[in-house]
Amino acid sequence: MRPSVLALLVVLGLCLPAWGVRGVDPAPVVSRVDVAIYGGTPAGIAAAISSAKSGRDVLLIEPYRWVGGLVTNGLVHTDLRTLEGMSGTFLDFTRRVELHYLQTFGAESLQVKRCFRGIQFEPSVARLVLTQMLAEHPRIKVLVRHRLTAVRRLPAAEGGEIVETSYTTGEGVTLNVAARMFIDASYEGDLMAAAGIKWRIGREAREAFGESLAPVKADGQVMGYNFRLTMTRTPANRVAPSAPAGYRREEFLPIVPLLEAGKFKSVFCDNSGGFYKAQIPDSPNEKFDINDVSHSLVRLSLPHLSTRWPDGDAETRRQIFEAHVHHNVGLLYFIQTDPAVPRKFQEEARQYGWCKDEYPENHHLPEQLYVRQGRRMVGQYVYTQKDVTAAANDVRSMLHTDSIAMGDYGPNSHGTAHEGPIIGGKHTGEHYAPVPPYQIPLGVILATDCPNLLVPVACSSSHVGYTTLRYEPIWTALGQAAGHAAHLAIEGSMPVQKVSVGRLQKRLHADGAATIYVSDVPPGSADFAAVQWWGTVGGLHGLNPATPKPGQRGAQIAGQYYKAFPQHAAELDEPLSAEVKAGWIKLAGSFQLGGADLEGAKTRGEFIRLAWGKFSKAG
Repeated sequence: MRPSVLALLVVLGLCLPAWGVRGVDPAPVVSRVDVAIYGGTPAGIAAAISSAKSGRDVLLIEPYRWVGGLVTNGLVHTDLRTLEGMSGTFLDFTRRVELHYLQTFGAESLQVKRCFRGIQFEPSVARLVLTQMLAEHPRIKVLVRHRLTAVRRLPAAEGGEIVETSYTTGEGVTLNVAARMFIDASYEGDLMAAAGIKWRIGREAREAFGESLAPVKADGQVMGYNFRLTMTRTPANRVAPSAPAGYRREEFLPIVPLLEAGKFKSVFCDNSGGFYKAQIPDSPNEKFDINDVSHSLVRLSLPHLSTRWPDGDAETRRQIFEAHVHHNVGLLYFIQTDPAVPRKFQEEARQYGWCKDEYPENHHLPEQLYVRQGRRMVGQYVYTQKDVTAAANDVRSMLHTDSIAMGDYGPNSHGTAHEGPIIGGKHTGEHYAPVPPYQIPLGVILATDCPNLLVPVACSSSHVGYTTLRYEPIWTALGQAAGHAAHLAIEGSMPVQKVSVGRLQKRLHADGAATIYVSDVPPGSADFAAVQWWGTVGGLHGLNPATPKPGQRGAQIAGQYYKAFPQHAAELDEPLSAEVKAGWIKLAGSFQLGGADLEGAKTRGEFIRLAWGKFSKAG
């Protein structure tokens, strides 16, 4: 890395994130580490853990009061389609969650059943587990309530690297951090933007990337935000909502004629017909993850306000946050208490309340807004709709041999604008589409012009592409990859853009992280690394033709969860047909791998194991 010449100073505000540019005298460096990570999101936590596993000293810096991002602030109903889609750090997290419920309540308990293999949990349990995961690595130091205030970066002529960042506490204490590698794991991309990296907000025009899900004309809209509220119907643990600051019943009175006209079946629902979506299956200990209801006449999300958040200054973000508290909480308070509300709806609503044992330091409400989409870096590779589209004549999506992660959820955009009144109007800009599981290349987390920055959350994509990447398991996987990439860059004294993707993939596979979806060879299997390597170089593409319906899922289990995607298995015991063998021999030859043993392989598994052994031996 180049010497620490403080050539560029971008100054942010003391809160999330207000900035301007001015010159100041550099303050003394207080902390010097190998890897500095801004954002204690699951992605930031995964990056910290993977860097520390490699022997790097890590500083994880979180602006809020506790780590975990939305996973510890209400989003406890994991966004994935199949259990087979989990791997790496996120899978480790879910296994620990399940173990917590097993040890606490017993194997036959309802809590274990409702945690659903650890993908559903209480926010307090997620906080406990993630804190324990970090504590296992003494090289990781965690700082909370430290907000980014400055980024100092060399000019392009001198290498363009970030040399120092500064943070301020609520008490006005400043910490300066020098690091060899920086990772921006914030939802908004605040560090990336402060460093002067090119970024986008809003939706590209359809013609920009040839995306059928994109609007005809470009605009500045982002997906609407709302709170992921944690609620219960258990009287002993229930706290009745209070009127939020500035509450006025007149704002919510338009709900009454909608209720009287039969426009709503209930207040709470599992998919449609209500105001509040109580995610199914239920979470442990009678708690509900409450979300926005798509296509409803009354929404929790306020996209007309959210658009101003990503690049907003501290005051703008404070106002938007408070507006969501006012709307999300005020709506429930009105329905529960106002005499104009029809009795059956009021009685239903009064069964619900906040949880006494969640967020006690914040009046039982999450301290973070669900920022579905912030800035998006313009990086080495821009992820778009084509990357999740089925490959030609193939059940699988587009092949990325430089893949560092995979996902299985598909494009999902909540409203990006609102037409008509807040109550009774409608959101626009929503899109939802089934797609096959997809791969994510290294270039989406790499800037084009900064040699020591990785951005796993506000990553490089179009708006449509981001609607497939914006899920915590995927961000966590990208964070895990970022941590390993940071180590390799430091180890090789090279820009992170020069890191060998092959070496990075090998580390990821050894760390239990998938780079391609394979439904029958999970992490922990003796064949996991071999199958992941073979699949990522292209060996599993072309085995099965496209399905009549692209992205065909397995049978539904419950809610958004399904059995494994069909025809995405390696089938290692399957006899090796002459056609498949011919293609695999050719592919192996591209790596200078051959021999009579490969020619004589009888099953898919035998061939892959032999090829992997030769590849590993050759280095």
